[in-house]
Amino acid sequence: MNAADLLSFFEERFEEVDAYVDLLQELEKAAQDGAPRLHATRYKISATQQRILYSSLYLQLYNLVEATVSRCVEAITQAAAHAGQWRPHQLNEELQREWVRSIARTHTDMSPEHRLKYAMQLSDHIVQQLPVAQFNVEAGGGGNWDDEAIFAMGKRLGCVISITAETRRVVKANMRDDLGPLKLVKDRRNGLAHGSISFVDCADGVAVEELRRMAASVESYLREVIDCFIRYIESHNFLRPDCRPNGGAP
Repeated sequence: MNAADLLSFFEERFEEVDAYVDLLQELEKAAQDGAPRLHATRYKISATQQRILYSSLYLQLYNLVEATVSRCVEAITQAAAHAGQWRPHQLNEELQREWVRSIARTHTDMSPEHRLKYAMQLSDHIVQQLPVAQFNVEAGGGGNWDDEAIFAMGKRLGCVISITAETRRVVKANMRDDLGPLKLVKDRRNGLAHGSISFVDCADGVAVEELRRMAASVESYLREVIDCFIRYIESHNFLRPDCRPNGGAP
């Protein structure tokens, strides 16, 4: 996944969200005249089943958030390893730290012998001035991604997540339970994933209009986040200022 692919990846995934919300909208319209029926059958879609379908959107949106963050982080490490152009000492301080963490496995429990093995590999890499190869950043996730976690990940990599005032207002605005859209998506997803809330209760009192507004808020926020990561990569801000082609971004 490179910078050029980030936006197309996101748009393809969000089309799935949009299509699902459209389905829910049509289902809600049909329910105004009584329980909707499946075409050419007598089967009725109950209010309980509608709620289950509504709740599934929280899972779909959270999957989109986590996948987007993962792809953005991956795009940075691919840029750092592109064509063997860059050496570890050329990476900015934040990304160099992540590279060391990955190569030396500093945060992995292991025996002293294995820890020495990876320390020697790191030493050889630096002594021989080998180029940066593909490496992984432990992005975490596991149900923790919201706007604050995304901002923290950007800071960890030296990528400033700069969001417009309007998008920030929407993301921070209370949607339900004193939570903004991304925090609500995370909260409901975790409740469903851990079984602390049922699919029926999750969508209690929720209308499709609210779900569409939530999806639109997540979309606008993630689009701006992607733009920040793309600028970071294309300006070579993953490198030290003195190593950036043409001086990089100001």
